[in-house]
Amino acid sequence: MENVTTVAHPLVQHKLTLMRDKTTSTKGFRQLLREIALLLCYEVTRDLSLDPVQIETPLMPMQAQMLAGKKLVFAPILRAGMGFIEGMLDLVPSARVAHIGLYRDPDSLTAVEYYFKAPSDLSERLVIVVDPMLATGNTAVAAVDRLKEHGASELRFVCLLATPVGLANLHRHHPEVRVWTAAVDETLNDHGYILPGLGDAGDRLYGTR
Repeated sequence: MENVTTVAHPLVQHKLTLMRDKTTSTKGFRQLLREIALLLCYEVTRDLSLDPVQIETPLMPMQAQMLAGKKLVFAPILRAGMGFIEGMLDLVPSARVAHIGLYRDPDSLTAVEYYFKAPSDLSERLVIVVDPMLATGNTAVAAVDRLKEHGASELRFVCLLATPVGLANLHRHHPEVRVWTAAVDETLNDHGYILPGLGDAGDRLYGTR
């Protein structure tokens, strides 16, 4: 699919299988999410620009490479997105974090915003939106809409699972936003949950129902 990268790394697929298993404990699910987030972060940042810098090793001066431009912004969609960025921050601890509070109305399946806080200079940074599930795509679209309203112009989206419906919805509204996911599942049930999926990521992450 256009602008979609499915990360087929064996470790990603192995950890995703463990997360799908309904017998995996809350503790196990939380740890696996942190681990798989780090691996997905590695993939989504693979093409970041580098600048040459002059440094000195303990033995001699040399020219080396460092990330160019301003620090990244990770933008988790609350609440499940918070568990996702822990692993990403392990890899990029200097990243800024924006918070987007959205919940899905159970009847209409539309996204309802209840909180938003982000760095003031989004227009100067790469913003990576993070949510474990890209189901209907309504929440992802609403999050990107809000970030663009605050100046974000370079955005990427990272998730554990996506659906063709969700990807098409996001692409229709924001065709330039590239997506990285561990898998694209077949369909949604009547309540908007991904099938076969892994259940409600937030509930499994925090032990709620």
